[in-house]
Amino acid sequence: MKPVVALVGRPNVGKSTLFNRLTGSRAALVSDFPGLTRDRQYGSGRLGGRPYIVVDTGGLSGEREGIDVLMESQAMRAVMEADIVLFLVDGRAGLTGADQTVLEQLRATGRPIVLVINKTEGQQPAIAFSEFAVFGAADAYCVSAAHGDGVATMMAEVLARFAPEEGEEESADAEVDEEGVRIALVGRPNVGKSTLTNRILGEERMLTFDMPGTTRDSIFIPFERDGKRYTLIDTAGVRRRSRVHEAIEKFSVIKALQAMEASHVVLLVVDARQGIGEQDARLLGHAVESGRALVIAVNKWDGLTTDEREEIRGALDRRLSFVDFAEIHYISALHGSGVGDLFRAIDKAYDAGRKSLSTPMLTRMLQAAVAHHPPPLIRGRRIKLRYAHQGGQHPPVIVIHGTQTAEVPDSYRRYLESCFRDGLGLAGTPVRIAFRTSENPYRPTPAARRAQPSAAGKRAGARTAGTDAPGKSGKSRPGQSKPKPKSAGAKTRSGAVRSKSGGKKPGGKAPARPRRGGSR
Repeated sequence: MKPVVALVGRPNVGKSTLFNRLTGSRAALVSDFPGLTRDRQYGSGRLGGRPYIVVDTGGLSGEREGIDVLMESQAMRAVMEADIVLFLVDGRAGLTGADQTVLEQLRATGRPIVLVINKTEGQQPAIAFSEFAVFGAADAYCVSAAHGDGVATMMAEVLARFAPEEGEEESADAEVDEEGVRIALVGRPNVGKSTLTNRILGEERMLTFDMPGTTRDSIFIPFERDGKRYTLIDTAGVRRRSRVHEAIEKFSVIKALQAMEASHVVLLVVDARQGIGEQDARLLGHAVESGRALVIAVNKWDGLTTDEREEIRGALDRRLSFVDFAEIHYISALHGSGVGDLFRAIDKAYDAGRKSLSTPMLTRMLQAAVAHHPPPLIRGRRIKLRYAHQGGQHPPVIVIHGTQTAEVPDSYRRYLESCFRDGLGLAGTPVRIAFRTSENPYRPTPAARRAQPSAAGKRAGARTAGTDAPGKSGKSRPGQSKPKPKSAGAKTRSGAVRSKSGGKKPGGKAPARPRRGGSR
């Protein structure tokens, strides 16, 4: 078994920074803001071939009201699950009363505790240890989670407490992280995503509170159901951009969108009392553009009258016409009604996204769709779609080859998507169509076109050949007869031939008489 290490301390001592350092990731949000982390965050790490599990927790403030009570409950759950607890304190701020209160709570659990003095870069270890000597900790380490100073040495000594099982290192090297089907729960704030997560898992895994924006991190939770592996990703609520002002919420939205792209199936949770809003439509559009399978869960369905339910159904049909392939389920996360049916739709959408499609079957479906509704004419020429084959999965990509495919209108593309989805039974997943224009085998290659003379070059060559023709240059080419010499006389307009001396040949007219008076 991998040793489980819990990071516990008061707010803003660097637990999330150390979590990211130990896991080699950026899974936890980090900011100079107390109380940023609220839920338990699990991650895996490895040091010298030794694997381990790290648990990040919310800060223990000692408050006994509001959300701080729930955060403390989540942190103490992580302590009871851990094999060893790393108690973090701030080396810059020094010893505080809150640190003493947290240490007393941890000692009451009976778990092994290691004191970790964080933020000690640039300090003498002896001075840092002296300030916290009052704790009487047998094991203490000075580290810098932000820069990594002393972290490897600390973890090596912490893991040395646990004897490695036989074959642990070899199995860890050959281990494949099988997360199963990744399901991202997305939606607007306070629609019941965390409540639904707890209902699915059967425990209070996520912190739930009647306040929008309770969840801030994207929490990955692996679990198993009916012998099949899944990973739930609970995300922060996504509001409209105009209403997001804090930097922390902006990072939470980014993490939610990244979780959506990392998932196989997106489970959009909608509040039945609020209906489908503009932000819900944007999230659906982002899921479709990302090519993710989609299931819609309308939460808080209990307590509505029959008229209200009919009105909500009609509104959903009007607003969600662009995702008519997604199944809609009406549930109550608080009471659990309808939650079990979600996994049937999730499995169906996931299987549709990874389905293998044969080329002959796709080609026959394409020919039937074209015969039923041919593509339009483009400049008097018909678009020809010849054959189709599969080009990818998650989502299914169908590549269609033909001529003038770049001119296919969007309306005809949607028609083909609908034909393939209905014919193949691809429920719950979008279908992408990619067109490829076939090459003309008789069209000359670019190299051949460069080698051929242009039309201007042909005309210039013709002019050059004309200047070298006989009778123009006065010289004859070899093998050609010489040009005939001109006659001694020339014809006049009347057709008579005049000699060089001006006299008239027999059969011609007499020359003109000179003018009287002579020349002037």
